[in-house]
Amino acid sequence: MTGGQVLAPILVAGAQIVIVGVGGLLLLGLMRKLRSRLEGRVGPPIHQPLLNVRKLFRKQRVRPEESSWVFSAAPVVLVATAVVVAAISPLATTRPPLGRSADFFAIVFVLLLGSAALALAALDTGTPFGGMGSSRAMTIGAIAEPALLVAILAMSIPAHTSNLPVLVRLGLTHPQMIASPGRILALGSFAIIILAESGRLPVDNPSTHLELTMIHEAMVLEYAGPDLALVATGEAMRFSLLLGLLVNLLAPWGIADRPGAVALVIGIAMLAVKVALAGVCIAIFEVFTAKLRLFRVPELLAGGFVLAVLGTVTALVVR
Repeated sequence: MTGGQVLAPILVAGAQIVIVGVGGLLLLGLMRKLRSRLEGRVGPPIHQPLLNVRKLFRKQRVRPEESSWVFSAAPVVLVATAVVVAAISPLATTRPPLGRSADFFAIVFVLLLGSAALALAALDTGTPFGGMGSSRAMTIGAIAEPALLVAILAMSIPAHTSNLPVLVRLGLTHPQMIASPGRILALGSFAIIILAESGRLPVDNPSTHLELTMIHEAMVLEYAGPDLALVATGEAMRFSLLLGLLVNLLAPWGIADRPGAVALVIGIAMLAVKVALAGVCIAIFEVFTAKLRLFRVPELLAGGFVLAVLGTVTALVVR
């Protein structure tokens, strides 16, 4: 194997990590700007999340006296899991490094590792808000994860594999698979799970700190400085990652399906456009949507589970 053949996968992985890390923060800035405009406000600039993260990295690290190493390790685990998934997922190309190991089920479990670490860190602080936030987050996760796994099963049955690059590549070569009822139902369930896992409306309101309603914000109240910067970056990366996987499974056109720098640049550009459009749609949806009461959230997630089950049954019957 030549030096170029070894270097190319590293460059692809690095490019995907950078586009997810920087692009995730810019995506949040774009969504906030759009929401502000629709609500009649000027709003912060699109690059404001990048400025916030830079400012937090320059601040002093503050940690609760009673916390253990779990509190310190959680932000690192959150970012590390997002980096690993970004490196091996079919985001800009269908041939990412270690693509054969990029099983959809494994990728979901790696991302959930970050969620579990953050919930444990919230409990580690011993504060009422931390315990409340982690309890609510794990409750929502316990309902959302089965729906996500069943949705993955629905997409895997027609393709006879749960390998994520293969699923995206089959969408390119066989567009009729994307339009199949089973895949559409599964992707609808996947979209609902993304809103729940990323703490977006109507499940959670990312722009509020109301004690009786906050879920994610309650878990990160004790973080400050570089730790909070890592949490913000990790959450933005996870959100852009999930949206990137959704748009590539729904509309894979433009993703690089052959080696080469030109194809990779086109794939990155198309990924940015598709994820930005998905973010715009979510921002518009959030403006005209109210947050659900906490006891109504399981009903929404149950609907996502029903869609996933219907997608699985349809995939079994139609194949």
